[in-house]
Amino acid sequence: MLLTLLWPGLHQARVMYDFAAEPGNNELTVNEGEIITITNPDVGGGWLEGRNSKGERGLVPTDYVEILPNDGKDPFSCGNSVADQAFLDSLSASAAQANSSAANSSNQVSSGNDPWSAWSSSKSGNWDSTDGWGAKPEGAAAQRNTSNNWDTAFGHPQAYQGPATAGDDDDWDEDWDDPKAATPYFKDSESAEAGAAQRGNSRAGSSSMKLPLNKFPGFAKPGMEQYLLAKQLAKPKEKIPIIVGDYGPMWVYPASTFDCVVADPRKGSKMYGLKSYIEYQLTPTNTNRSVNHRYKHFDWLYERLLVKFGSAIPIPSLPDKQVTGRFEEEFIKMRMERLQAWVTRMCRHPVISESEVFQQFLNFRDEKEWKTGKRKAEKDELVGVMIFSTMEPEAPDLDLLEIEQKCDAVGKFTKAMDDGVKELLTVGQEHWKRCTGPLPKEYQKIGKALQSLATVFSSSGYQGETDLNAAITEAGKTYEEIAGLVAEQPKKDLHFLMECNHEYKGFLGCFPDIIGAHKAAIEKVKESDKLVATSKITPQDKQNMVKRVGTMSYALQAEMNHFHSNRIYDYNSVIRLYLEQQVQFYETIAEKLRQALGRFPVM
Repeated sequence: MLLTLLWPGLHQARVMYDFAAEPGNNELTVNEGEIITITNPDVGGGWLEGRNSKGERGLVPTDYVEILPNDGKDPFSCGNSVADQAFLDSLSASAAQANSSAANSSNQVSSGNDPWSAWSSSKSGNWDSTDGWGAKPEGAAAQRNTSNNWDTAFGHPQAYQGPATAGDDDDWDEDWDDPKAATPYFKDSESAEAGAAQRGNSRAGSSSMKLPLNKFPGFAKPGMEQYLLAKQLAKPKEKIPIIVGDYGPMWVYPASTFDCVVADPRKGSKMYGLKSYIEYQLTPTNTNRSVNHRYKHFDWLYERLLVKFGSAIPIPSLPDKQVTGRFEEEFIKMRMERLQAWVTRMCRHPVISESEVFQQFLNFRDEKEWKTGKRKAEKDELVGVMIFSTMEPEAPDLDLLEIEQKCDAVGKFTKAMDDGVKELLTVGQEHWKRCTGPLPKEYQKIGKALQSLATVFSSSGYQGETDLNAAITEAGKTYEEIAGLVAEQPKKDLHFLMECNHEYKGFLGCFPDIIGAHKAAIEKVKESDKLVATSKITPQDKQNMVKRVGTMSYALQAEMNHFHSNRIYDYNSVIRLYLEQQVQFYETIAEKLRQALGRFPVM
């Protein structure tokens, strides 16, 4: 390997964060501040092999260590030197180059942390410099058709596979996961978030944990000018019509809709057990024919949808990646639940669900057809703002003032809704903590106090209070039962409300980029008068620019109508469910208290 040839002897590294090895994954447990010797920098997938002072060897995430100079001295109290940083970056770049035959772009998609559950990636778009609300987490719907098929296999999920060959281009991406624990939203994730933020800061500017976009030929987005100033747009084969309905512009919905069930997670392995992964079964309801996909395939689909439709349609990111706990049953079920929600949301969108890349993802028949379709999607040129060239509004042209007003209205609403969603998420998180922490303890204290009082009364020796003491004891036990009900209740109602809010926070996080593209187009049109005055463009060119920005505006309005219809349905359903479960919860408590009351003698 190239890195091995350039690696002059063994280097040492200082461990920056504690890392606990998973059994059977050939990993090495290390502690913060520990010095290890790097025995193989070329493991790949964001991993390196190291040896500790005890002579134990294993794999460690590259982001958890900082490389020390050859003399072993640490000249920095924190962070890596420029050379060391370049080395860590080169690990990812080398793996990407070995596993991809195309390198058309040096751009990268950065990933960020969500302040709620740390399981979703983020886009770069922000509304202002202080309100970075571009995070795009994805929520989940109810889990369906799950089964426990946890196979056992030795191996490491990030182990290097070797250079990709022409016959195995499916290994374009090592199935690595981001080295921050994906904490279920109903647990206290503050410490995990702090650690993730610290790790992110220590690796600022690094590409090792970002997805190099040269894995996606054609990913470089065309500039706004290419769409607005083209003399004549080529007529694409695919058409995305926009019609005017009762509530304004709208996408054309297909005659029949479908969903897709994500189920049956199975653990598999490759390379004689060296690499392990989880594979999910996807069954579209319209064909009832199942296909299997690994997480990296979902990740590929997300990237393709993002680059193709992201300028017009919000594409929330997938559940976050992680290193530790990837094969634990609880994590797999949580990931499957959120993958289910993501796929369901894509199936409900009239444009996404009918797109060729999405249909191919769900309906390929064999490995050859999958790879052929994947290559075709990666060569798609109708990406970025060029997606608007496929749209044909059946509506009158708009003037620039109306276009700008529509754009501002969308920006104002989505920003306000984002604030409301954030507030509910914060309140919900606090309520969850209270229900699973101090509140049950208060009921337990009441229960124990009542039982203690009954014990004291029993010690009096007075024969006439037996029934009273028994009733007080039972009342105490009732309060202990209520404590258990309180602790379990959030999973029955708040769970779904929080997931829905988290999902919409992900959608709302996409709008800054979408609105940013529209505002950039509007500014280009405003500047066109100068271009006409200097004879750089003709008045007809300017008219074409206004018409094309009008097309973008119709697309934005159509998407918002789809967004609003889904929002009304989703929040009606989830808040009804929450209230119904709350009613049932308090009725259960009331019934238990009535039973406890009935045990007391009538005086």
